[in-house]
Parts: sequence; C-alpha cells; structure tokens
Amino acid sequence: MSEIDIRSLLSGPEPDPATDAGYDRDGHPERVGFFTDTSVCIGCKACEVACKEWNAIPEDGLSLTGMSYDNTGDLGASTWRHVAFIEQSAVTRGPGTTAGAGPETGATAGPGAPATAVPGTAAPGDGGPGAAVPGPDGRTELRWLMSSDVCKHCTHAACLDVCPTGSLFRTEFGTVVVQEDICNGCGYCVPACPYGVIEQRPQDGRAFKCTMCYDRLGEGQEPACAKACPTDSIQFGPLDELRDRARRRVEQLKDAGVADARLYGEDPEDGVGGDGAFFLLLDDPEVYGLPPDPVVTTRDLPRMWAHAGAAALSLLGGVAAAFLTSPAVRRRGGSVTRATRAARPGPGRGIGR
Repeated sequence: MSEIDIRSLLSGPEPDPATDAGYDRDGHPERVGFFTDTSVCIGCKACEVACKEWNAIPEDGLSLTGMSYDNTGDLGASTWRHVAFIEQSAVTRGPGTTAGAGPETGATAGPGAPATAVPGTAAPGDGGPGAAVPGPDGRTELRWLMSSDVCKHCTHAACLDVCPTGSLFRTEFGTVVVQEDICNGCGYCVPACPYGVIEQRPQDGRAFKCTMCYDRLGEGQEPACAKACPTDSIQFGPLDELRDRARRRVEQLKDAGVADARLYGEDPEDGVGGDGAFFLLLDDPEVYGLPPDPVVTTRDLPRMWAHAGAAALSLLGGVAAAFLTSPAVRRRGGSVTRATRAARPGPGRGIGR
C-alpha cells in the first residue's frame, strides 16, 4: 500500500469510516452522531445524570470546584458527559461598541476564559465609550456560556489507531467504543486523543469514555443523554442530516444578531476528518476548553516511519564506515597485504623449480 493510501486512512475526509473498518458498505446503518447546540443549553446536567444512570458510571466527586456550578471539572473515565459553566462579564452595548457576543452585549473575559477585549469597548469604570452601564441595583451584566461536552467520536480516531489489544473499535454506526474487558491498561490511547477525552481509572488502569450508548443504538434507541435533554441542546441522528441542521441554525442565529455563532468539529476537511459529535459555539473554542485546531496524532505516522528508517540506515552506514576506517582494520588489512605478497611466487621461484 502506498504512502498516499495509508495517509488517506489516517487523516483527511472519509465519508464512510465504518466501511474502512471492515463493515459491508451496503449492510451497515448510516453514520450517526451528536449535534450540541450550546445556545439553548441551560446547564441542568440532565445529560450527565442520564449518562451515569444508564451506563452505571461511578460517581466522580460531589463537591463544587469553587469556580462555578461545575462539580466534575472535565471529561474523564468516570465523566462521559461534562457540562461546562463559563461565566463572562459583559458590558452593555454603548457608543463606540462594535462586535459583541450576542445581540445586546459584548463579552469580556471572566473566570475560566481567556482575556479577550471587545473592540471599541472600555474597561468597566473607566468612563470611556462602551463603559459598563450599571443596572438599577448597581450591577453590570453577566452571561453564562454552557456546553455539554462529550467524546467526539472522530472520523480518524488516534485512540483506536494506537490501541494494541483491539479494545477500542469502530462500530457499524461509525462511533468509537471501548471494550473494558479487553483493555490492558497500557494507556497509549490517553496521549493519542487530541481532545484529552479518554482517561484511565486509577483503581485498575483501564480506559473508559463515551460509547454513544452503543447498546441502545443496537435496539434503535437514541443515547440516554440526548433522550434526557429538555431543550434539545443535544441532538442525535444521522450525521449528514445533523450537519445540515446545524448550518441552518447558525444562519438563524446570525440573522438574529448573534455574530459569534460558529460550528466546531463539523468540517470533514479538519485535522481529524470531522467529528461524530460536533458543536455550535458562541465564542472561541478555547473559551470552552476545546483545542482550536485539533489534529489526529497519527496523521504523520508514514512520514515518521520513513524518517526513522532513513535515520536507521544512516546510523548503520556510519557504523560501517567507522569500522572500515578504524586503525585496527587498516593494520590488519596491511598485514594481509604483506602476507599475500610473500606467498606469491617471485621471479625464478616458479612452481617446480
């Protein structure tokens, strides 16, 4: 198989990952996924609870982090759904204010978000254009960004590529699932994930992550988190249909004045070939704790192996050259030459004389 063929399996657009995984092209169901519309997430955590109940996931902390209403902090081996709460201070649109995070406000950094100033606004209290306008009770406006994060079920899943036991596998629905009874706890999948999703449980070292409720999919049911979401922030269905629906939703929000609405993870041309779970965001991905430009970590494997092979050949060549040019070899070569000359018949010393 050529390098081009190998690279096409490791990165780039791939319309049918299930067929690449060995399923019959006409016999497997269409690829399904999640579309999470963060603009309607209310932070109720019904998805977290439903996920834990259905999958019998152990509790992972009952104390608040102290930064928000978040008690889980991040995705992990015992947190397959994580609702992020990002609190941002906002200034009321005033003279000189340009772009904002919504139709009425421009966002500045708050706890858990990078410091990004809105063009044309001034810091609260400096009296300049766009300064914060206190409300009737003397407080300025705030906004919450809430998002239910989950495994992305990447088109090119590096965690699956590096698994030595086959514990991670591609299902007929195009999702990526961990078989915990086969996992040997090597942990190779953890650094391979560009999103930092998969994690090992400290009790036994095995890796766990979202399975998109593979058992429910086999029975024609939607995943528990999407079933429990009261606002349809988490939408489940055929991936191509979800992408079309998401684009229409972005256009609807932009028409309503939400200029920062954008999709994340839906593009098959991105560094992971598109995600099976993608998002509509209202701010930069970094604000939500997502990498801005994720790349499958196994994308460059063919080139890395080629470089390793070239390095090995160079090393062998250097060792051979050092051996052949060493003083001991040269001395031995000279002794052999002298001995050979001595053994040759000279003039008048032919055989039989």
